[in-house]
Amino acid sequence: QVQLVESGGGLVQAGGSLRLSCAASGRTVSSYHMAWFRQAPGKEREFVAAANRNGDGRLYADSVKGRFTISRDNAKNTVFLQMNSLKPEDTAVYLCAAAARLGRITVHSNEYAYWGRGTQVTVSS
Repeated sequence: QVQLVESGGGLVQAGGSLRLSCAASGRTVSSYHMAWFRQAPGKEREFVAAANRNGDGRLYADSVKGRFTISRDNAKNTVFLQMNSLKPEDTAVYLCAAAARLGRITVHSNEYAYWGRGTQVTVSS
């Protein structure tokens, strides 16, 4: 079992940057693939980024590639999402997710068993 708590969301202007954190407790985060998803009102949950257990394998949605970076500090049981060059369409609740039974990281939300409650990111134009 793992418990996830996101933080770092807020209001920024377009072109700005924000760094999200996901703090994990319970089982050590190194046992899990980790991912970030986002969901805006009226829209389906959308994959953002994922990192494997070692942190040396990463996957990004095309919409954020080159702007967002996922990283993890397993010693601190924390996963990060650095978001640069933010756009209004990035506005959403960002959720941290963990998967223990995957052999490879995936973009499919239903394959992640553990979720945080999310942190709001709002990007103004």
